[in-house]
Amino acid sequence: MAELELLRFLTAGSVDDGKSTLIGRLLHDAKGIYEDQMESIRREPVAGRVNGVDFSLLTDGLLAEREQGITIDVAYRYFSTERRKFIIADTPGHEQYTRNMATGASTASLAVLLMDVRKGILPQTCRHMVIAWLLGIRAFAVAVNKMDTVQFREEPFRQVVKDFTQFASRLGCPKPFFVPTCSLDGDNIARRSTRTPWFDEPSLLEHLETIPIPVNSSGNVLRLPVQFVLRPPGGSRRYAGQIASGAVQPGDPVLVLPAGLTTRITSIRVGEEEFESASSPLAVTVTLEDDIDVGRGDVLVDPRRPPVARHRIRATLLWMNAQPLRTSHPYLIKHTTRYVCATIARVCALIDPTTLERRPAEALALNEFGEVEVELRQALIFDPYSENRVTGAFIVVEPLSNETVATGMIEGDSVSESGERLKIEQTAGLGLTVWFTGLSSAGKSTICQALYEKLWAQGHKVEWLDGDAVRRHLSKGLGFSKEDRDENVRRIGFVAELLTRNGVIVLVSAISPYAAVRDEIRKRIGNFLEVFVHAPLDVCEQRDLKGIYRRARAGEIRNVTGVDDPYEAPTAPEVECRTDREAVAESVAKVLSAIQHMLRLPTDQL
Repeated sequence: MAELELLRFLTAGSVDDGKSTLIGRLLHDAKGIYEDQMESIRREPVAGRVNGVDFSLLTDGLLAEREQGITIDVAYRYFSTERRKFIIADTPGHEQYTRNMATGASTASLAVLLMDVRKGILPQTCRHMVIAWLLGIRAFAVAVNKMDTVQFREEPFRQVVKDFTQFASRLGCPKPFFVPTCSLDGDNIARRSTRTPWFDEPSLLEHLETIPIPVNSSGNVLRLPVQFVLRPPGGSRRYAGQIASGAVQPGDPVLVLPAGLTTRITSIRVGEEEFESASSPLAVTVTLEDDIDVGRGDVLVDPRRPPVARHRIRATLLWMNAQPLRTSHPYLIKHTTRYVCATIARVCALIDPTTLERRPAEALALNEFGEVEVELRQALIFDPYSENRVTGAFIVVEPLSNETVATGMIEGDSVSESGERLKIEQTAGLGLTVWFTGLSSAGKSTICQALYEKLWAQGHKVEWLDGDAVRRHLSKGLGFSKEDRDENVRRIGFVAELLTRNGVIVLVSAISPYAAVRDEIRKRIGNFLEVFVHAPLDVCEQRDLKGIYRRARAGEIRNVTGVDDPYEAPTAPEVECRTDREAVAESVAKVLSAIQHMLRLPTDQL
């Protein structure tokens, strides 16, 4: 017998529209409740009805909900029919519980929105639809409830359909499915009602059983975030995690990110049982053909359709904390199986959840939606949320309290204010040290300044370690002997290595006269580009604004490189800038080209 499809859907409606009753009735009529549950609610007194059953008690399970008469938490209900299996996320409708509704919407494929036929479309109804839309839901069913109060007349129903369709069209939403219902009596819930002879479409349950289940475009593309690594004695390492999307079987090629290495799956286990294949959302352990350094937070993906790795992303954020969002404040981003340090670089717009109108804003308050740019210390490996709702989603955590303060949906790369897309990271997410060496006044700092401004304007994570600044702070107290100069260079190299490891392009402008210590730093960092800023000594002396050469010639200072201390020029630098012959712009262009080559970036990214 074939496995039944699973449809996850949420329900939302304003207070007193009858949502809990509708869902209770749906469960009852679909035979999704046990007899002891029915017996329990039959014993409950029902206000205003004689010998009636309050079906809302099947869903309002919390004591606090019963006391207040409203749904305040997300309740998940499970039932099945001969055609399909279902999981209902029964979500609260009040604005105060926006975060709860977002929780239910995050895994749902369809939303059932409830409306009172007498009230028509309310701001809260619009809010529910927009929240569901922002959370990626594109299929909607609208139950126009309490039809008994208008004697099941067609005209009030058609007016609601007209008003709601006009609003939905503003979102670009396909026309929802509308059904006239009376949840108390079960009209058009599981079966078509004889009291609406003018309605010839399916009942709500028939619609839920037959609507094609929406699949995101990356739903069949492998994404397996690694949760942890198992190292059994004497055996191969096994990598455990839940398949976020797609399927895998032994022999399949996989790309390991962020390492950027390709290997093959050799075995798959679920528990201790070997499987010939596995698909989302199974939790599995896999072994790989090659001995690759894979750890928690890495991702095994389909090499034919890899995700994106970026340090700066644009996202829609729902703020869920009483303390407002603070730009430039350090937060933690929890994305799949890893935490990444991050800051909200800026709030691009506040999104009105009843109209989708965007307004300028500098912060977000509790239950507010906004478009933001997030800057991350390490590259995030993701698919846009519209394509994959696992790898495209994240939560924001306050590091001091460990509270979840927001949930986010990734739209894609950061977008500059001019509207150009910034594709700023290489696949592996590594940084680069660009080391400018040359005599004092050769032009190192001038080129670095221009290069820094260009890289920063393009959205790259870039830092500049200037030799003079390092001397004043990190290397304060060191002299100019060979030993002290080498120590100064090693300290600069240590900082540059840390930044490079975390995805930063590091510009270093330092005389660094000795070849051996430069080569030592190159080997330590790995991603290293040497730029020889070359100008004849007499040209450097003519440019000498600091008076270093003049004072050295006069005998006032000693150990000046090029005068009484040697300079060992690079023999094979990646770039040579002849600043006595070329303009600053020419030098910058040469270095940019080399950076593009080193990081394997397309030319339109620089």
